[in-house]
Amino acid sequence: MSLVKRNDVLFPSLMNEIFKPDWFGGMENFGTNVPAVNIKEGEKEFEMELAVPGRSKDDFNIEIDDSLLSISSEVKSDKETKEDNYTRREFSYSSFKRSFTLPDSVDSDKIKATYEDGILKFTLPKKKEALPKPKRMISLS
Repeated sequence: MSLVKRNDVLFPSLMNEIFKPDWFGGMENFGTNVPAVNIKEGEKEFEMELAVPGRSKDDFNIEIDDSLLSISSEVKSDKETKEDNYTRREFSYSSFKRSFTLPDSVDSDKIKATYEDGILKFTLPKKKEALPKPKRMISLS
């Protein structure tokens, strides 16, 4: 797994919208293999989890282009068995790409990613300016 910063994609948000599986409405499960995502906001960070079982961390390509976080994976498998009078060949292919526009409050230089038990997890820390201010006591005079 590698985390790469890119700044050379033209109109990434528009392209992601056009190639969404539900672009034509109601087709969200039509031949797609897009992982489910959970996003949770905390005081100091966002947490994002993608359910992507059966892969290794080297199967993922993660890029940050300005404020666009793109996650993709491509897995190919080819198995051939030769026995007495027959040959059996099985192959499979699976890929996906998901992109997320990061809010201005995220410190993109400190994003961390881990992959464990089929869950790709991102920790997206907030910038110092976006953190909640500590409460102050005001004394009466």
